Amino acid sequence: MEDRFKQLTEQLLKRNINLTIEQARTWVESLWEDFETTRAKGGWSYQGQEMTEKVVAKWIDQYGPHLHHYSPKEKKFSHLNQKDRFPH
Repeated sequence: MEDRFKQLTEQLLKRNINLTIEQARTWVESLWEDFETTRAKGGWSYQGQEMTEKVVAKWIDQYGPHLHHYSPKEKKFSHLNQKDRFPH
């Protein structure tokens, strides 16, 4: 699992140079968790880590370049786009 998160974090950092390593890792973990939670709440059967990895990778390709513009309203994500952090 750690290898998957590391690979996805690197993928995100390539798509968005404005994120720090910590921010990118948090985004990856949050996207992963949100996908699996949403599927479970929807009553869908678990398709495994491979499916989750494919979906998160697709989201990174699609939305990754824009994540540094995200203005979080939830406290859980409030640290993601602090302006006083330096990108990788």
